[in-house]
Amino acid sequence: MEELLSLFNFDIHFPITDPTWIFFLVLVIILFAPILLERLRIPHIIGMILAGVIVGEHGFNILARDSSFELFGKVGLYYIMFLAGLEMNMEDFKSIRGKATVLGLLAFIFPLGIGVWTNINLLGYGLITSVLLASMYASHTLIAYPIVIRYGINRQRAVSIAVGGTAVTDTLTLLVLAVIGGMYKGETSEMFWIWLVLKVLVLSLLIVFFFPRIGRWFFRRYSDHVVQYIFVMAMVFLGAGLMEFVGMEGILGAFLAGLVLNRLIPHVSPLMSHLEFVGNALFIPYFLIGVGMLINVNVLLGHVNSLKVASVMIVVALLGKWIASWATQKLYKMRAVERELMFGLSNAQAAATLAAVLVGYNIILPDGERLLNEDVLNGTILLILVTCVVSSFITEHAAKRIAMDDTPVEDEKSQEKEKFLIPVANPETLDNLMNLALVVRDEKLSDNLVALSVINDSADSDRLEMRGKRNLERAAQITAATNVGLKTVTRFDLNITTGILHTAKEYDATNIIIGLHYKMSIVDSFFGNLTENLLKNTHLQVMVARFLIPVNTLRRIIVAVPPKAEFEHGFTKWITHLCRMSSQLGCRVHFYAHPQTLGYIRGYIAKKHKDTRTAYSELEDWDDLLILTGQVNYDHLLVIVSARRGSISYDSSFERLPMQVSKYFNNNSIMLLYPGQKGDPNDMLSFSDPRGWAETQYYDKVGNWFYKWFKKNS
Repeated sequence: MEELLSLFNFDIHFPITDPTWIFFLVLVIILFAPILLERLRIPHIIGMILAGVIVGEHGFNILARDSSFELFGKVGLYYIMFLAGLEMNMEDFKSIRGKATVLGLLAFIFPLGIGVWTNINLLGYGLITSVLLASMYASHTLIAYPIVIRYGINRQRAVSIAVGGTAVTDTLTLLVLAVIGGMYKGETSEMFWIWLVLKVLVLSLLIVFFFPRIGRWFFRRYSDHVVQYIFVMAMVFLGAGLMEFVGMEGILGAFLAGLVLNRLIPHVSPLMSHLEFVGNALFIPYFLIGVGMLINVNVLLGHVNSLKVASVMIVVALLGKWIASWATQKLYKMRAVERELMFGLSNAQAAATLAAVLVGYNIILPDGERLLNEDVLNGTILLILVTCVVSSFITEHAAKRIAMDDTPVEDEKSQEKEKFLIPVANPETLDNLMNLALVVRDEKLSDNLVALSVINDSADSDRLEMRGKRNLERAAQITAATNVGLKTVTRFDLNITTGILHTAKEYDATNIIIGLHYKMSIVDSFFGNLTENLLKNTHLQVMVARFLIPVNTLRRIIVAVPPKAEFEHGFTKWITHLCRMSSQLGCRVHFYAHPQTLGYIRGYIAKKHKDTRTAYSELEDWDDLLILTGQVNYDHLLVIVSARRGSISYDSSFERLPMQVSKYFNNNSIMLLYPGQKGDPNDMLSFSDPRGWAETQYYDKVGNWFYKWFKKNS
């Protein structure tokens, strides 16, 4: 083997030191780690750290932690703190500054106080080490904030208080960290504390006063996005450098720069997108991998003291945040579910915690020991993992309950300007899709149908364009026969899904009707890539239909509705569409649903569509869906009201839906209906949201199992 390698001039030694291969391997980790970890339901921030453990000197020793990790690691650390400040909602903080300040102070004082006592008495650390370690418990990162956005409750006062409290808590934590770091950068004398406080106050005031004014002047004169990006990064490192110049930690300067530039960089601006993109794509992953390379798993697994440290850290961090949330709730007479939401948002440890542990780990005491030893470094990784999971789980449950309590069944006003988009690609399904659109549309509107042909812009585009024109002509003939207008659109795009999504935006479509994917091979998925990507990237109502008989020959519509479907944004819309379909076809609609959901359906139909022929049956458990196999005949249409992952009515049993449909309802006409939702889809991988949200449904499933078990045995 060595002769073969020498023949090709391969001279491989571990750890790899060549900069080209180091950078290549880091990029490979950044590329593939999230893909693999998403399948394992591991939070992204933990996954990157674990990747660093594997390739580092304490793992397989593939890479050495060279100067590139020092450089990019420091940039990534500043980037994390800068984004943390940049993403603070200062407007929300202003409106509830009093309550937010109280929560922030309590969330800092309780974890710090409990932490100092436990660190001294249970772990045997000195005072300075105990204070620095306790300050890590006090900090938190809003990794669960995307969850409240998804449920549309981000304007709730509990959310605003938690977000505002984060600014207070993290600022105090970073001040403690900066002061302790500053103590070991210079000689401590009688005047040390006075000079340190004065320098920090003066420099902070200079940053707060001059940075926004400089930024506003610059943005008014230069609109180029690249130039703006470089300017912002220069300001971040200027702030960090000035803090280090006066003897403090640079992360405090980066955090302050993010806070003061907050107003100048809107969250929906291209500049914000560029800042998040570069950080999430390169600098922050590089930093996290570098952190992982410091971790010695043997210390964690081989020493009882290491597990003891990790256990104390986790318990104190969770307990301190819960007490702070409980005290805030009692003080302002808030609901218990609001306390749960504040606790869920404020207990996740990530950015500032990593910053604190690395600062303490890099401080060498006069006796040669580190201020924070390897036990703390390894325990921090477990602390981040546990708190991220707990934060996601609790926030998900609280947000769902608040959304259900505060969401009334909607009126029909949102349906006045509805428009259906029908992508036509398969001539065999075209007729039935157009006929479906005709029977569910509002007859009072004259221009609410759009037929679309998306053509791949490739070498074969001429032939595809001709076929697309024929499909659009056929669609126009079908609607013309019923005196209904149809807008036909031909679009060239490299990606079919993006072609559909862009057309939907351009023509203000509110509903999309597509045909069910036909499996071409055994490895092909049930929905196919097009439908899966479409459902992932739009919150419009989507009807995925497969008809074995013409639409006008259907004799009955069987509708399976999941529990809590009444709390979805598009609940009344799909009921209206099915009632129109029933009226047009002269057939009965039979609803199978949970008793509570049936009450909402029955009440809405009685109020708005009382002439519809209906029947109602209870479906207590969604897992009993297969009882419908004996109810659906060949001339029936089975409508299964599904839900996107993360929505209120989503259930983990939906993952078995493709298998159940293909196995038990393969000989039936079927329509899978995904109700419209509020907001915009946000499935982008982000290390400012290191948790992601795909794993929460699995934690939800485990939580429900424990709930049923305790209820059964109580």
